[in-house]
Amino acid sequence: MDKSLALADYAVIAAFFAVMIGVGVFYSRRSRSSDQFFGNDKTVPWWLSGVSFYMNSFSALAFVMYSALAYKFGWVPVTVSWLSVPAVLLGAWFLAVRWRRAAKGSPIDYIAERYTPGMCRTLAILGLPMQLLDNALKLLAIGTIVGVGMGFPLFWSICISGVIIVLYTFLGGLKATLTCDFIQFLVILAVVFTLPFMCLGRVGGLSGFIDKAPPGFFDFTAGKYTWVYMLVFFCCVGSTLSTNWSLVQRYYSTKSEKDAKKMAYLVAALLFLGPPIFFFPAMAARVFLPGIPEEQMNGVYALVCREVLPVGMIGMVIAAMFSATMSSLAGNFNAAAAVLTNELRLKGMVWARVMTILVGGAVIALTFVMQYAQGADDLFNVSNKVFGVFLPPIAIPMLCGIFVRRFSKRSGLMGLVGGIAVGLAIFIVGAKPELADLREMVWIFPMTAVATVVFLVLGTLFFPDAADERKEIEKWMDTLTSR
Repeated sequence: MDKSLALADYAVIAAFFAVMIGVGVFYSRRSRSSDQFFGNDKTVPWWLSGVSFYMNSFSALAFVMYSALAYKFGWVPVTVSWLSVPAVLLGAWFLAVRWRRAAKGSPIDYIAERYTPGMCRTLAILGLPMQLLDNALKLLAIGTIVGVGMGFPLFWSICISGVIIVLYTFLGGLKATLTCDFIQFLVILAVVFTLPFMCLGRVGGLSGFIDKAPPGFFDFTAGKYTWVYMLVFFCCVGSTLSTNWSLVQRYYSTKSEKDAKKMAYLVAALLFLGPPIFFFPAMAARVFLPGIPEEQMNGVYALVCREVLPVGMIGMVIAAMFSATMSSLAGNFNAAAAVLTNELRLKGMVWARVMTILVGGAVIALTFVMQYAQGADDLFNVSNKVFGVFLPPIAIPMLCGIFVRRFSKRSGLMGLVGGIAVGLAIFIVGAKPELADLREMVWIFPMTAVATVVFLVLGTLFFPDAADERKEIEKWMDTLTSR
């Protein structure tokens, strides 16, 4: 099959990008303050915030790494994805109101009040690299599925998407990001609901697919993805969905506390319905495109699209892949810029936009570094190893800060720094071939999490609060729990 894109495909992609920029221009005249730019005016409808949360919770990285798992193991990525549903429901019950009350100027500004200003600055310094690295992984995924799989130039797929995300986020702030998220959601729906039906025709319908699928293809677990792995991954994804800066921003930008809960319920419903539909094309490909080498499985979704979709529709798929990543990155750019602007005590729209450019530029540059250094390791394992080191020391103090009264003000910094130090030590020790398993998420995440909690306890024991500090914490915690 010819691997070049047709003129109609490029026209669809160009139109998509033009709409994104148009949204940014439209909202550039309506963001008159940094509060509006970062969503601190709390005026976002729950359904729009919910769609944006959903779009921010995944990216083209999911279409790359989960589709590879779907082709190889079948139902496993659906099981993995469904772990997000209870995590979001727990967020609706226990986090929605607290986040909306705690966060004001940025997703982590409450840290200065609950712990110390030093802890807040350190969290911004140490948390920002993880945000940048996560975003770079997502841009790299765009390059993998669009550049390698569909013949769209890898360099330009990274540059164009990165620059356009920066542009509409720079112009319109959170409101532009939310609107673009909704448009991108509709684009993805158009593709995601079309492709499975076209794949069904290639496998003889649903019954034909079930009959032809390999043995064990519909098992909930397979290979190293055991129930123990699922439990650890649930803790990982729960921590991410509960503390990711851009997702916290979706909670506190809603119009009311009731709306914050409704938003989370909508997200849970979307996360339940989406995975079986998303990953069916890759599962069906195991039947009508057998024998794809393992080193090419990251591009299986793109290969399926090229096999079954007509001219013009492939451009729509590329737009959908861009949508998945652009929505996630735009939210992260805006949230990270909010943290930087707040922590550096910068005021006004000029600084808000300057920080957005700096964050976006750093992500684009880091993406090219990661592309060069990626090697043979698959994107799923790369992301898990990164999160295994940094996520627990960042997420646990953030969550304990709004739930646990007993931890002292200075314990947060010990938990953050101590947890990361232990995680990095485990990662270094895992460089030895005989200890390589330590770098796997199923080991490094729980070990780092336990170390973080231990350092929080030690920090409380060694650096207890004075009486007036204890009263401040109790008073602040009461504001989160009062009815």
